[in-house]
Amino acid sequence: MPLPSRVQIIDVGPRDGLQNEKQAVPAAVKIELVHRLQAAGLSEIEVTSFVSPKWVPQMADNAAVMAGLQRQRGVRYSVLTPNLQGFEAAVTTQPDEIVVFGAASEAFSRKNINCSIAESIERFAPVVQAALAAGIAVRGAMSCTVGCPYEGDVAPERVAYLAGLMRQIGVQRVDVADTIGVGTPLRVQRAIEATLQHFDIDHISGHFHDTYGQALANTLAALQMGVWNFQSSVAGLGGCPYAKGATGNVATEEVVYMLHGMDIATGIDLDQLVDAGVFISDFLGRPPQSNVARALLNQRAG
Repeated sequence: MPLPSRVQIIDVGPRDGLQNEKQAVPAAVKIELVHRLQAAGLSEIEVTSFVSPKWVPQMADNAAVMAGLQRQRGVRYSVLTPNLQGFEAAVTTQPDEIVVFGAASEAFSRKNINCSIAESIERFAPVVQAALAAGIAVRGAMSCTVGCPYEGDVAPERVAYLAGLMRQIGVQRVDVADTIGVGTPLRVQRAIEATLQHFDIDHISGHFHDTYGQALANTLAALQMGVWNFQSSVAGLGGCPYAKGATGNVATEEVVYMLHGMDIATGIDLDQLVDAGVFISDFLGRPPQSNVARALLNQRAG
């Protein structure tokens, strides 16, 4: 299969990347990060989540962040909504897309949200229906599609089962996520093949963590299957809470550099993207977790 000529990247840094940061990140900093990302050419940004501040205090300013955005035409702003209560709070801030989630691992589902996979998707059915009725797009994040911290390898049949459940409740597109970053190219391709039983290639995105340094290899494996939607996080924001000391999301800078080197268009200005990563990394008091960003910054300094 020929490689896609263009790739759409969703930057999840403002939400997935920042949610586990211990230090409070003010709403103004989150808003500035989103503005810098859209200025760099990102046309899809996962902004925040409408979860209980008791569970994720970092996202307690969700409404303030959404209200403070200077929205650009052509940019899609998405938010995570874990339940109907979260959706009802989110809808007042006018997101373009909501994200619901489920795990391909029963053990992960039970440990994480204390219910089975089927029960978790059942809970999301009214959220999805409400969103669609309000004209809001719906994406489904499928976590642990190749490996689980509790049960090890995850069989492709489990991924197909989850994708089928998401399809049944009306989810429009899904992320095949390697949540703990243990995936390798062939295993990722099998997870995508399983998802293709229920969603076409245009409605599948790859979300690969770089815990074992495999995220770019897995991105290439997905590209070779025709996947042209990917999620990543500016400056490699976001750790992996299930693997001590491990990096989490692959850095957007890494993915963009690779794609541009393959003559695949992204619409993203790499230099401006690096600057956005420096902005948030400086606030957090550490260098960007991106080899590409570090190399380009060294080049500028030289």
